[in-house]
Amino acid sequence: MASTDTTTIVAPDSLPVIEITRDFRAPIAQVFRAFSDPELIPQWLGPREYEFVVDHLDVRSGGSYRYVHRDRDGNEFAFRGCYHTVEAPTTAIQTFEFEGFPGEVSLEFMHLESTGEDVTRGHFTSHYRSLEARNGLIASGMERGLRDSHQRLDELLTRM
Repeated sequence: MASTDTTTIVAPDSLPVIEITRDFRAPIAQVFRAFSDPELIPQWLGPREYEFVVDHLDVRSGGSYRYVHRDRDGNEFAFRGCYHTVEAPTTAIQTFEFEGFPGEVSLEFMHLESTGEDVTRGHFTSHYRSLEARNGLIASGMERGLRDSHQRLDELLTRM
């Protein structure tokens, strides 16, 4: 399977929102598993050069998660949140907080849909408290990390 590199990122000027759409060349159940299996997530989420450690991951309505990215110098970047709604294999609604900026919590929606034979389209929307919070995330290099993660996810889905 070849990379589909169809990631589109939209950040409307007047709304504290980021909308991401991406096609994956894999069946919907396989894509959902890659987003919810604690053995698989470290293989693709985050920048390639960072180590990824799952502290805990309970992907169910009412569940929670925490994971840590570690760079080559040993610096740690931890993220956490809770799952409000999980409806496998199509939907997850969760909060997301970078522990380095406590209190800046976004609400994230993931919806997966089958668009053809073994192609899954992911719709991801993140809502922030303010434009400043959203713009800060964008300025932090979010796009590079997201595109790297999606490329790594393509590689994982090919191996699965």
